Amino acid sequence: MVQTATTGNRGNRIRSDCQVKLQIRSKGGIEVKLVSKVERMFGSQIRQQVIEVLESLGVQDAVIEIEDTGALPFVIGARIEAAVKKLRPTDKAWIPSLIEQNRYETGRERFRFSRLYLPGNSPSMMLNAGIHQPDGIILDLEDSVAPEKKAEARLLVRNALLQVDFYGAERMVRINQLPDGLEDLDEIVPHRVHLILLPKCEHASQVEEVDKRILTILKAHKQERKIFIMPIIESCLGVENAFDIATASASVVAMAIGLEDYTADLGVRRTGEGKESLYARTRLVNACKAAGIQPIDSVYSDVADMEGLKRNVEQSRALGFEGMGCIHPRQVPVIHGAFVPGEEEIEIAKRIVKAFEEAEARGSGVVALGSKMIDPPVVKRAQKTLDLARKLKS
Repeated sequence: MVQTATTGNRGNRIRSDCQVKLQIRSKGGIEVKLVSKVERMFGSQIRQQVIEVLESLGVQDAVIEIEDTGALPFVIGARIEAAVKKLRPTDKAWIPSLIEQNRYETGRERFRFSRLYLPGNSPSMMLNAGIHQPDGIILDLEDSVAPEKKAEARLLVRNALLQVDFYGAERMVRINQLPDGLEDLDEIVPHRVHLILLPKCEHASQVEEVDKRILTILKAHKQERKIFIMPIIESCLGVENAFDIATASASVVAMAIGLEDYTADLGVRRTGEGKESLYARTRLVNACKAAGIQPIDSVYSDVADMEGLKRNVEQSRALGFEGMGCIHPRQVPVIHGAFVPGEEEIEIAKRIVKAFEEAEARGSGVVALGSKMIDPPVVKRAQKTLDLARKLKS
């Protein structure tokens, strides 16, 4: 009985992707049936790649139909590999090379004001995401990917990490909820991911399990890279365990809150004012500050309401958050504008720090700016503002 595997996407609105239908047979060689809008220019290269991918996966005899809407080679390779693995389990893989633009690494203290979510099974949304200059780009394997598409999305994300120019953004992947997320790690950890987002985290042991798996995979591939972890708190239990989660591993550099799932767990509706989530957000911020990591706020879901987003980000920063998620590129500049210190804020900070330094030089324990006394925490906050402004200009 001949079996057929189908992977990828097709339709009038699909771009930069392809649908693959594969039949593996016992003889007859490889027959490629291609329908492509770019066949005249790239048809021969596509056919050649199809044969190379199949042969690298150990397939010598097959009929493969491809409906192409401008897919790049890394997409075609991922779709074919996923189809083969649906029909024939194999440890073989077709892995593209790493482009020079993606050889940069990340750092523990880098800015994470914005992180842009992209569906992990939609290559068209990945290709130009970096030009919008988010601090991080999240290739999502969890909520944005249908259950039956998880396996092929994993391969597409792996290839995208190597082949898509992210313009210096931190390369992040949101894995699936454990234990399924561990299988995601096996595929993506060796291929230049910077940071793993751990969704629906409720216990420190989950962070420890992910950290251990990452280290095991890196060791197996003889890599000494550092991969960071950002747990996402999305339940009442997760909120209560926030500090334990934040301190579960030295690899944790930030912790985020997901308010859609949290408010559902709380049994209330999420509102624009956010009173229903104030306790959770402040508790998460406090846990992060105590642990010395970055607190990251939830996404703002109304992509058309820029004024509402601006108010939300200002409130977020006032609570102590150091970044937030976004689901549309147009949200990135609004988020950056609210988290970056303004000129007036910088000038006030300069005057506070100068007053402190002058008082210190006099040997005075009293710091005043005009008629107002300045407490040490105010000086510390002003110094942090100046440090942030300097880093942004460097």
